[in-house]
Amino acid sequence: MSPSATHGGKETLDPAVVITPKISEPWAVEKVLATIHPEPPATGSSSPIPFFHILERLKTNKREGWRRFGINRGESISDHMYRMSLMSLLCPPSLLPRIDLAKCMKMCLVHDMAEAIVGDITPVDGIPKPEKSRREAAAMDHIATQLLGGVAGGLAGKDIRALWQEYEDSETLDSHFVHDLDKVELLTQMVEYEKRADRRLDLGEFAYVATRVQLPEIKAWADDLLRERDAFWGHRDHVHGEAGVDGGVQAERSQQQDAYYTKEDATNGASKE
Repeated sequence: MSPSATHGGKETLDPAVVITPKISEPWAVEKVLATIHPEPPATGSSSPIPFFHILERLKTNKREGWRRFGINRGESISDHMYRMSLMSLLCPPSLLPRIDLAKCMKMCLVHDMAEAIVGDITPVDGIPKPEKSRREAAAMDHIATQLLGGVAGGLAGKDIRALWQEYEDSETLDSHFVHDLDKVELLTQMVEYEKRADRRLDLGEFAYVATRVQLPEIKAWADDLLRERDAFWGHRDHVHGEAGVDGGVQAERSQQQDAYYTKEDATNGASKE
């Protein structure tokens, strides 16, 4: 349901505000769909319109990490993905010949699509990585088969599902590039929020993600952002998330970040993004 608002002395519904209810355990796609007002997008259609409707939830669902700091009207999930896709256009020349830029742009726009159903799960939510992956895979299966399976032979659904899986597996250079853009976009937003708050808001714990950027070309962007941030704060005390606990991040939060951004390769035990 949308909350009510007063307009001209009369109480009306505000259709622009969408509240996402909490889902009881065990989590299931069907439970989420049952909460969509007035009804969830139709399944089994030969039209892409139901898919277009589910995408609206990427516009209305906020990136949850900022809410802990009182930023309740911050960026949406689609805001984040859109800027990532534009950032990919500025791929450094030394990296450009080695990647499929068109595919990377699409991957930027797809990588968080599951959050239209799952919501934005953050490191502090206490949801184990395997459970997060299970929920997101189930959401993408629903989108690819139930919403897009009957559209043009299901080809678009299969393509979207494959792009999402490539990002999740993070085994290709294209996926590494997009993962790095994901982190640099977060760093960019962090700096912008801090500046707008005139140093009254320290979001430094998010700077941790700079340590997880893999490609040297994109790490240079992350380093530029950290230098910009340090220049902004000057001599004032502020958290250096890129230094972990030594930089002022709470030990528990640092452990949560490590667990969230690292997944173990079941085959060889090597960590990968």
